[in-house]
Amino acid sequence: MTGSAAGTDRTDTRTKLLQGALRTLAEQGIARTSARSVAASAGVNQALVFYHFGSVDELLAAACRYGAEQRVARHRDRLAAVTTLAELLKCGRELHEEERAGGHVAFLGQVLAGAQTHPRLAPATAAGLDLWTAEIEEVLTRILADSPLGEFTDPAGLARAVTGSFVGLELYEGVDPAGAGRAFDALEQLAELAGVLDELGPVARRAVRHRLRRTGRT
Repeated sequence: MTGSAAGTDRTDTRTKLLQGALRTLAEQGIARTSARSVAASAGVNQALVFYHFGSVDELLAAACRYGAEQRVARHRDRLAAVTTLAELLKCGRELHEEERAGGHVAFLGQVLAGAQTHPRLAPATAAGLDLWTAEIEEVLTRILADSPLGEFTDPAGLARAVTGSFVGLELYEGVDPAGAGRAFDALEQLAELAGVLDELGPVARRAVRHRLRRTGRT
């Protein structure tokens, strides 16, 4: 086997293990995720878990980062096309449905639970969420630039609030689907109100900005 072929084979095996870890976490939960179960899902020898990652915890941490990178890359073009807050909320709701149907919401719930007892999972999970936050911050910075709300909001902080809200709603839906649906509806109503501000004429927009500045000073 040539060096390039061997390198490709190692990369393929790592990818199989990462994907196997994601499936195992989503389908069996973190309590039943082991080198044996991941290897079985990946279709490889379990010794390869330790050869490529050193430990199951290191594999799970790498899988968290890998999964987030794959999901963000999949949806990046859709997020780049968003031009209003209402579109962002609509896009978020559609992504939520797709992620839930694909088992990714279940995976997120497992890694968040596992991060409490597996120290290496916490920074990896946070890094994965940061990837989503960075994409959302870019969208918010763009769509708020010309809005009356733009100078009174912090896109970076707001992006983290959006990420946190969606994570909470994704987990909350598992115990109260109707309540989660109402929460999404309420967020969309707020986005529509922001859209009304964006449609105001120049005089009205200046009045809104003036009022917001006075409110901020007091």
